[in-house]
Amino acid sequence: MTMISGDPTTQLAFSMSENQGVYAVLLGSGVSRAAGIPTGWEITMELVRRLGRASGAKEQTDWLAWYVQQTGHHPSYSALLEALATTQTERRSIIQGFLEPSEQDLENGLKIPTAAHRAVADMVKAGHIRVIVTTNFDRLMESALRDLGIEPTVVSNLDSLLGAEPLTHSPCYLLKIHGDYKDARILNTDLELGDYPPQFNALLDRIIDEFGLVIAGWSGEWDHALRAAFVRAPSRRYPTVWLSHGHMSTCAQELVSHRRAMVANGDADTFFTQLQIKLDTIHQSKKSNPVGIELTLAMAKRFMAKTEYRIQLDDLVSTETRRVLDHLTAVFAAGEPNPPLAFTELAQAREAATEPLARLGTILGRWGSGDEIDSILEAIKSLYFLAQHYRGGSFYWQGVMSYPAALVFYGYGLGLTRAGRWDGLYKLLNTPLVHDGYAERIGAILAPFFIESDCSKGWEELPGQSECNTPLCSRVLEVLMPQWAADFAGVRESQAIYDYFEIACLLTHISVAEVSRAEMKERLKTGNFHYLVSGRIKWNEQSRKRIATGLSLEEYGAPLLRAGFAQGDKEYLDTFIEGLQHHMG
Repeated sequence: MTMISGDPTTQLAFSMSENQGVYAVLLGSGVSRAAGIPTGWEITMELVRRLGRASGAKEQTDWLAWYVQQTGHHPSYSALLEALATTQTERRSIIQGFLEPSEQDLENGLKIPTAAHRAVADMVKAGHIRVIVTTNFDRLMESALRDLGIEPTVVSNLDSLLGAEPLTHSPCYLLKIHGDYKDARILNTDLELGDYPPQFNALLDRIIDEFGLVIAGWSGEWDHALRAAFVRAPSRRYPTVWLSHGHMSTCAQELVSHRRAMVANGDADTFFTQLQIKLDTIHQSKKSNPVGIELTLAMAKRFMAKTEYRIQLDDLVSTETRRVLDHLTAVFAAGEPNPPLAFTELAQAREAATEPLARLGTILGRWGSGDEIDSILEAIKSLYFLAQHYRGGSFYWQGVMSYPAALVFYGYGLGLTRAGRWDGLYKLLNTPLVHDGYAERIGAILAPFFIESDCSKGWEELPGQSECNTPLCSRVLEVLMPQWAADFAGVRESQAIYDYFEIACLLTHISVAEVSRAEMKERLKTGNFHYLVSGRIKWNEQSRKRIATGLSLEEYGAPLLRAGFAQGDKEYLDTFIEGLQHHMG
């Protein structure tokens, strides 16, 4: 039932991991703009404005039109610098104001390498990327590389190209196709960007032909020569991934279609950071062919190990939750199929869709610190509310609507039980859900024996459960837990974990019903105690004896009481234990 993720960063991470060094990165102005660096055209227009103000012109709404009217041609970066400053030192001072950080910039985190620059540098160091092409003439990429001890081969003009180390021999080849800001020959205008020198075109043709490409921060509009290089590329040896942040231009859409590129949505910082983390995780996992869910679980373990990754951990849970919600929204909105599916097919389809998130829950429950519980609760509530929104269909169809929310609850709850995190389990079980207009606690409304009672005939149709008194409880223990156990159980017996989880749900259920200690004692006298017990433990004498013996010991009973179970009352718990031991005939 494991599903490979459709996330572009996951697919790209697998491909890059298996094909070391065959991907190149193209970084456009959008990547540096996130650092507070203006684009080349923005700098050019600011120079036009300064030149106009220096010559006595009033403030203009369109400085480009003013310049063309005054000079008869479009503005050139190098010509403007020469007009504004007579010496090289003066020109450098003007440029530095745009591209090099002041003390205030540094304090504000501006004009320094972004998370995207640093993630790309990390991938270069790990050998995943060897070639970087950029339209930017700042030095943020070089700074990020040098911070990691990497000295790139930088090509920014014909002179440096002729003297550069060959592409195949360089561990990091940085091609700055528009030039470098300390060289007045940078390319800015439409005319300047109309074509590149033949040597640059030949190098670009080779890179686009021989490498996979990850494109970020480039609109595809303003650089005619770069667009032409993509159009004339002879083959598609490796995939192209185009990162789109917001609306994609018509020119970009044409290139995406021509290159049959995969489009990824989002900002460069998030995309490259996630990509780098996944590559690192694949490397550390030491698995030759990990699939999407295994990578997700490995990432969760890494994120839990360091507090500074708490945001990434929350994002990971949110991403998996959204994936399940999107799937179920499409299924629910389509309505019950015609002819209707069998109950078994419905239940197994829900299990397949929810498996990655449920298994992620077992990891978080087993090794989490408590910070993760809000993310899991949000996932459970979102799935439950979605099910409540789509009411209707056959009795069987309705019977499995809340199953995905329950599965995530079981995964996290079983992980908490395995870890002995009773405080967290108590909070989970006692968190309210809005159900049919009133609030009910998760531990009562999503407990296996409660979900089971909603559609008992349906659950009995599951394979091997036709003669079982508790078909869903048994399925969780006998089918789902073996699939999840390797993630979180260790050497602990699955049945023992499940039994304690079910007892915790049962104590919550009794608490919700406001069963007092006096009422339990009265039921012991009248022989009606068994009506208080639900679930697999009601029918399994061996489990009852093991649980009753365990809870009677200080080692197991005291932590549950401290967490709030059994109303925190030892006598209440002892009465409950007595009922399990002697009054379940």
